[in-house]
Amino acid sequence: MNNTTLRAVALALGSAFWLAGCGGGNDAEEARAQDTRSFTAPNFVTAPDYEADTSGAASFKALAGTTVQTDRWTGVLNGAGYRIEVPRNWNGRLVMYAHGYVGTVPQLAITTPSIRRYLIENGYAWAASSYSKNYYDVRAGVEDTNALALNFASIAASKGRTLSTPSKTYIIGHSMGGHITGAAIEDETFNTAKNKMRYDGAVPMCGVMGDTELFDYFAGYQLAAQTLAGQPNYPMAQFADIAASVRSALFTTFSTVPTAQGAKLAAIVKNLTGGERPVFAQGFGNTALQSVVWGTFGSDGTVNGILTKSTLDTNRFTYQLDSDPAVSAEETALNASIPKLTGTADANRLRSDGLRWIPKVNGQFHIPVVSLHTLGDMYVPFSMEQIYRRRTDAAGNGGWLVQRAIRAPSHCDFTVQEQVDAFSAMVAWAESGVKPAGDDVLTAATVASPTYGCTFTKNTGGTDDNPTTINTRTAIAPQLTPCP
Repeated sequence: MNNTTLRAVALALGSAFWLAGCGGGNDAEEARAQDTRSFTAPNFVTAPDYEADTSGAASFKALAGTTVQTDRWTGVLNGAGYRIEVPRNWNGRLVMYAHGYVGTVPQLAITTPSIRRYLIENGYAWAASSYSKNYYDVRAGVEDTNALALNFASIAASKGRTLSTPSKTYIIGHSMGGHITGAAIEDETFNTAKNKMRYDGAVPMCGVMGDTELFDYFAGYQLAAQTLAGQPNYPMAQFADIAASVRSALFTTFSTVPTAQGAKLAAIVKNLTGGERPVFAQGFGNTALQSVVWGTFGSDGTVNGILTKSTLDTNRFTYQLDSDPAVSAEETALNASIPKLTGTADANRLRSDGLRWIPKVNGQFHIPVVSLHTLGDMYVPFSMEQIYRRRTDAAGNGGWLVQRAIRAPSHCDFTVQEQVDAFSAMVAWAESGVKPAGDDVLTAATVASPTYGCTFTKNTGGTDDNPTTINTRTAIAPQLTPCP
């Protein structure tokens, strides 16, 4: 073949690949449990902040304590409920909010963004979808959030207000919503999604930025716990049978008073979740959150039927008992004793009918991203940010990512000010080219510093802060080296 022919063949093959990835192929995907489930749209009338608008249609109440006047709309789009709020003095910019994991219930729910006050008082419109499905369905979250963004102006028109297409559209989200946020801006997502949306900037918060690697972490944690409790080869999926005995072998009081073997588990988990750093001890001792983490143990690797095959793979883990990267004789023996899991290679492959079932966060994006993560999170650990940084750097896009560490012991327990600071910094970067400061998440000595995370932590609460978050910050402050 000559060069012209070779290029033509290559283009044809590339087009066929992307057509297969975005629904252009004819191959049917296998049935999965998630496809058989039914979900119920939100009941707007029973919402705590329900009110009818001037036409009698369901709406939600204006935010207390502000003079900003807004239009507020609810409805259902493609099976997903939505809320939209647009200030009368709209600045032309739209913020899409992606909520976190709701669970395995049939009732869909919409979450209002925690920075709502900042948004409307600064002229931003915001929109939030319930998604059309619950469970860990990031695919549905991306598609439904994109669809709502794409239909923003037409929905406004149907409600009696004529709006132009937003001049800028940003996306923010928490936890699973952070995964949705990170996935929504990826090149692969744009190429394979049914609802194609280009965003201008993003703020993923406490996000699952390592996508399926989060579930590998849960599995590694469980296998280490079983092994240290003397039951390494008990079937993972039957963990409920041995959960009580494993806990009693590792903790005198779960999860605050470990036994000698439990102290080894704490060291292992520290390294799995991001290494030596402030607030780890408070996070590991957060019993309520640890109970949620341990509640994930026993998975069959399909993420509750989102996949049809196991994605769990722990082969890359080297379990360590200290911060020295060298593997000691004791650690060598420990690693030999902990079973290894190998995931099915194509469990989360590209699909012929749209996005992967668990969309990837590959670091292939070209817009400003400012991420937030708490240091003590055991549920979606700080190591997610380290994975995100490595992937983004490897893709050559590290210049587009700024990350911020927050000194807090739980999952997504940010103050409103921390979130506002991240959002406003991202917008300034997107609109004025002013790249904001962030934290180095990879250099071990930096992360281990007693003052790590001080720069962007703002403990003072405000009108919209959760009192529990503020009280917890106050309670743990004496246990930490004070920030300058």
